[in-house]
Amino acid sequence: MPRLLKAAVFGLLVAAIGVVASFLDLAHELEENSGLGLLFRLRGAKPAPPEVVIISIDRESSEHLGVHENPDRWSRSLHARLIEKLAEEGAKVITFDVYFVDPSSSTEDNLLAEAIRKAGNVVLAEQLKAKDISASNDAGVFTGPHRIVETKKPIFPVSSQALATAPFVLPKLPVKVNQYWTFQTAAGGSPTFPIVAFQLYALAAYDEFFRLLERADPVAARKLPPDGAGALRAHGAIRFIKEIRSIFESEASMATRLSAALERSELASRDPSKYALVKSLINLYGGADHRYLNYYGPPRSLRTVPFYQVLQSHEISQGERPIDFKGKAVFVGLSEIALTERKDSFYTAFSRADGVFLSGAEIAATAFSNLLQNAPVTPVRPPIFLVVVFFWGLLVAVIGRMASTVAAALGIAAVSIIYLIAAKYQFQADGTWYPIIIPLFIQSPLAFGGAVLWNYFDTNRERQNIRKALSYYVPDEVVDHLAENIADMRRDGQTLYGVCLFTDCAGYTTVSETIGARELSDFMHRYFAVIFEPIKQNGGLVVDLKGDAVIAVWRGGHADSTVRRQACHAALEVANAVRRFNDTLENFKLPTRISVHAGEIFLGNIGAADHYQYGVTGDTVNTASRMDGLNKYLGTEILVSEEVIHEVEGFLTREAGTFLLKGKAQPIRVYQLLSRTGEAEETQRKACAIFAEGLCAFRCRSWSQAKEKFQQSADLLRDDQLPAFYLTICERYKKQPPDETWKGFVELEEK
Repeated sequence: MPRLLKAAVFGLLVAAIGVVASFLDLAHELEENSGLGLLFRLRGAKPAPPEVVIISIDRESSEHLGVHENPDRWSRSLHARLIEKLAEEGAKVITFDVYFVDPSSSTEDNLLAEAIRKAGNVVLAEQLKAKDISASNDAGVFTGPHRIVETKKPIFPVSSQALATAPFVLPKLPVKVNQYWTFQTAAGGSPTFPIVAFQLYALAAYDEFFRLLERADPVAARKLPPDGAGALRAHGAIRFIKEIRSIFESEASMATRLSAALERSELASRDPSKYALVKSLINLYGGADHRYLNYYGPPRSLRTVPFYQVLQSHEISQGERPIDFKGKAVFVGLSEIALTERKDSFYTAFSRADGVFLSGAEIAATAFSNLLQNAPVTPVRPPIFLVVVFFWGLLVAVIGRMASTVAAALGIAAVSIIYLIAAKYQFQADGTWYPIIIPLFIQSPLAFGGAVLWNYFDTNRERQNIRKALSYYVPDEVVDHLAENIADMRRDGQTLYGVCLFTDCAGYTTVSETIGARELSDFMHRYFAVIFEPIKQNGGLVVDLKGDAVIAVWRGGHADSTVRRQACHAALEVANAVRRFNDTLENFKLPTRISVHAGEIFLGNIGAADHYQYGVTGDTVNTASRMDGLNKYLGTEILVSEEVIHEVEGFLTREAGTFLLKGKAQPIRVYQLLSRTGEAEETQRKACAIFAEGLCAFRCRSWSQAKEKFQQSADLLRDDQLPAFYLTICERYKKQPPDETWKGFVELEEK
């Protein structure tokens, strides 16, 4: 399979894994808790809107006011004084993230209620509590517990004087607060605390909102009063907000139509502040029942004033700038550098390792600020999410598969950094949240690790193929050694005791002239396969091919009879295999001569410059080659030297004589290897004995007696050509005897 195609297949696999992971709850939890948190940390703190102020109920205020550290035990007259102060300074909306659910003294409660009534713009938090009730079917059979959520309003008369009361439930540790309810489905779709506050804050833009609705859908507009303030007085804030929400829920395209009408209007140029409020209202009512929080930073990132400072000074300042509450949305609640043991602390993206978390009032103010700026965190739509994950997986997998390991690591790291920078930029620009965990922490490592693993298996397979290919040329241990240290190739080799077997076939030239080159190659493949098999089965190693000749070796210790015996077995089996092979041929035959010699050999790489081949050299190899010429000269099939057959039993041999081979200084005694002892025929044994007598007479210069014995041996074995050789020599020596220095060997003048 081409490398690019493999990379594409691998890319599709990584892309598919990313797509599948996108549907898993665990992956979404990781994206929300880790990926989103990483984007917040990369972005850092950002400026909060100046229209929002938090008044913190904190330890510092309790010390300055001389009241109990527990805010639940503060006098409600303090809250009444705060409301009066804020109303006097013109706060637009005053919200209390404080549960006034338990009665205090009637005087204190009435003071607070009166202050709320006079201000006319106070929103109080409701407490939500889960409750398990027994449930049964129509037949009265118990079907198990059923959990419901109940709201607990502030006490009367406090709640009756508030402009609205609303719940705002946040999860406690260890759950990270990333989202909030805009409309609490568990409480009948009631708007939550920040939503009510924002609708009251945006009441000044209600007339523009109503006119847009009239133009887009007059029928729907008739369901709402034209005067928002009047609707609040007549129906209450919660009912008013629910009526608006119901219009958007009943008509799915309402938000789109109103947005289009808003863009066609001149409100953006005529009154930008109202335009922004109307746009936020459309997105709020036409959006989902929950939103992601776009945090502004760590605790106290939103403008925060201690409770006591508001009561003790008319001019509240933070740093060098005076704080003016006129037109501000004020959130009152616990807000300090609070530790985890405080009941109103929550785990967020900006929580610190030392246990400093955000308070509920800060989170409510953050939600309000997001609505005011129309800047929530917005996850990319699911189709875009899947497209990003798919093509990202494809990209990093192709990089990992096509490049080397180091280049792949650098390439994937580089594109990951670019992606992270782009995601951070988009997040910082408009709060768009692109996936982080799946592409960068699942697909990228998977692509790199998978590519490395795949490359490893590919490389390993290629190495195995190379090893297998090399094993056709050199021994496995040599391949292993070269794989460990290729630098040793030029000097790699060993001098050792070994047995060298040399084969040569007669008639090769005739065959090569008869058939084509391709046919000759196929034919010789079959011929060599016949020879190689018995050599390998008997522990031999084929080290070289020279035309039609084969050189094989057996390695062993000094004068090791085991390897010599194996070589003899191989020689006999090769001869038998070649005879069977020739029996299958019709037009030509390849009679094969075999010679075997033992001694010191060098086995290793032979060559120079940039060309080497594995082979065997030494006098032993040269002698075996010369013995092949002797085979041809004597008309024998298998010759072994005395060094081979010495103390090796189990074979029928006969001494063929002592010969001084061409180019050699010392004569060599050779034997004809006929068969294994158990396979020898009686005629062969008798002929060998008679031939030995003739050879003895030959060495004693008894030419006539030698001729007689050689002739008797030839008569017993009709195809035996060795006696004929000696008959010719005896006849010649009888006429012209050798000199007195002759030592009984025959000197060859040809190779």
